[in-house]
Amino acid sequence: MHDLNKPRTRRTRWFVIPLLLTLMLITAACSANSTGNEKTTAESAAATQAPAPAETAQPTASAETATVKTVTTVNGDIEVPAEPKRIVAEEYLGSLIPLNMIPVGAPGLTLQNMYFKEALAGVEDTGDYGKMNAEKIIALNPDLIISSSVDNYETLSKIAPTVIVPYGDLKNAHEELTYFGKLFGKEKEAADWLAEYDTRIAAAKAKVDAAIPADASFSILELTDKAIYAYGDNFGRGGQPLYQSLGRKPPTEVASEIMEKQWAELSTEVLSKYAGDYIILTSNQKTLEDLKADPIWSSLPAVKNNQVYVWKEERSWYYDPIAVLSQTEELAAWLTSNK
Repeated sequence: MHDLNKPRTRRTRWFVIPLLLTLMLITAACSANSTGNEKTTAESAAATQAPAPAETAQPTASAETATVKTVTTVNGDIEVPAEPKRIVAEEYLGSLIPLNMIPVGAPGLTLQNMYFKEALAGVEDTGDYGKMNAEKIIALNPDLIISSSVDNYETLSKIAPTVIVPYGDLKNAHEELTYFGKLFGKEKEAADWLAEYDTRIAAAKAKVDAAIPADASFSILELTDKAIYAYGDNFGRGGQPLYQSLGRKPPTEVASEIMEKQWAELSTEVLSKYAGDYIILTSNQKTLEDLKADPIWSSLPAVKNNQVYVWKEERSWYYDPIAVLSQTEELAAWLTSNK
């Protein structure tokens, strides 16, 4: 190696200067290449660690989608909570309980339902059945409202998302539980409950079929202070248990009318036409002995033969799946008690 402190000759300077220039160029190139490699490596690492913008947005969109869902109703497609926590059930309370969807509020009459009122501890009274009390509903801060009243939709929908299922659209326990099971994402719970329901209904029907002739006619009647009514298979008073679950039929002459209209107000003059061999009678005041003392009612074969089942409105009015199951077994026990 040359001593840089010694005087250089021209030849030496001619050799050293190009060499130094070459070394400087090589060093610069290496430095640039190293910096470039480091930058490339850093960018690659950053790209590996950070998701692309689209990937970052996707989980957020999915989370939002999971919180609500769109359902089709009589009022069009509406968004409802995917997992509602504070439901006000103005109707269909008895279809929510089998799905373990206990509401925060419901009308007083439904809360008095003898077939399941023990399950409703803490549920608030929202007022008279069929007479919406907006103030009481607002106070409960619901995230979903269920009702059968199309007329109340505009008011209710301003409080919370509202699903209207008009009275009579759901014809039986299977339709009700299936509908609400889908609405709440509880399809399995609905199917399991209905499987047990079907087993018990089949057992009750088999008992009745073995005891009562197939051609015997049945009537669903109600006696109030002011009128007499006949009912079909989807208007409470035992219609679903008797006509649907047990498969019994009304008198042939009035069958089509009763099943199509679902109810009829009767005069005493036509009572005998609507009265079958067996009568399921709702009355809050009258007993079978009272009917036997009445000149009109005592002329009916069902009354003469003690084939009248009298129960009060507090038991016969309800028509939810839980009530229908209990009523079916109750009527089956009566129909087979003396057979």
